[in-house]
Amino acid sequence: MATSFVRKTLGAACLGLSMVCASPMAMALGDLLETPARPSDLAPESLLNDVASSGDRIVAAGERGHIIYSDDQGRTWNQAKVPVSVTLTGVDFGAKTDLWAVGHSGAVLHSGDSGATWELQLDGIRAAKLAIASQEDEIAQMEQRIEEAPEADKADLEWALDDLNFRLENMQSDLDIGPVNPFLDVWFENANHGFVVGAYGMIYRTVDGGKSWQDWAPKLENPQGYHLNAISSVAGGALVIVGEAGQIFVSVDNGESWEKRESPYPGSLFGVMGTGRVNEILAFGLRGTLMFSSDLGKSWSIVNTGSSATLNDGAADGDRIVLVGNEGTVLTSGNSGDTFRESLLEDREGLMGVVPLADTNLLLVGEHGAKRTDADGKKLQ
Repeated sequence: MATSFVRKTLGAACLGLSMVCASPMAMALGDLLETPARPSDLAPESLLNDVASSGDRIVAAGERGHIIYSDDQGRTWNQAKVPVSVTLTGVDFGAKTDLWAVGHSGAVLHSGDSGATWELQLDGIRAAKLAIASQEDEIAQMEQRIEEAPEADKADLEWALDDLNFRLENMQSDLDIGPVNPFLDVWFENANHGFVVGAYGMIYRTVDGGKSWQDWAPKLENPQGYHLNAISSVAGGALVIVGEAGQIFVSVDNGESWEKRESPYPGSLFGVMGTGRVNEILAFGLRGTLMFSSDLGKSWSIVNTGSSATLNDGAADGDRIVLVGNEGTVLTSGNSGDTFRESLLEDREGLMGVVPLADTNLLLVGEHGAKRTDADGKKLQ
């Protein structure tokens, strides 16, 4: 398994020890937030980490701040004007002309013209400051609880206060290093309301199209700060987040509150999607793991696809569901995910995203850019 295709979570984002990302690296990351992506004829053939579509417009995002768009089912591409050159990891339409993209160094980008031009709305420094302010509020509330609590309850609350202070110290240390933590996925309901999720439990919400953001991490039961790798909505309106160490969170009130679900798999989950049927979820990740739930994650079953390749992304088109992953893996279902058939690309290049096209064809993005294939993964002209 190619390490560069573990759902773009680690990559060059410095998710290891802070000491590894000392000041020269932090300075470089900061510079990339201020350096526009360079025009390149090779952008459609370079690493692309995610792809989204609305109507005829398809938009894909990847390394060096590359964002490309197509109106002819991926036959030809144009490169967008992007104000950063960090690696981008996720892209999503909120409305027909409004998109958001996220990536390394805490970058959140917005486009109001269907992906042709972009502006930076949030970066890692501003995100860290929002998280620190939120953590300080939690500490103040805990101190008040301790003061008012019966003596018998104070010891446990003081332990919780110590944990909050420890996390605050870590946040402040990260802020001193620079904007090193990446966002990994983005979901928008419309042109105003959306979420971005990422490394170390980062999650932020906006209700005004990204003009302002709120740290939403205190809403999730994630004290270890596990990475949040993907967010999606499912039929019926629920939102689902999956992440590191089998983390699964579900919201049935449009993201106002979140419930943690038990997962039958303790490894990393890199993608989540609906089947198109109400309250049904597919979650997937390492070693070909694919899990199905018909009750919003209250219970799960393991789907045996016959594949052991890490799965990175998926898409639904009516009864057709397609999942893609490492080693050129394409899994296709024609019955809303009840069973899957595996195909492998001849080049075995890692795949990071998929958009269904007309006539059961596919637009795939990954290690070497964008490519059009038939349902069996055979390249189209």
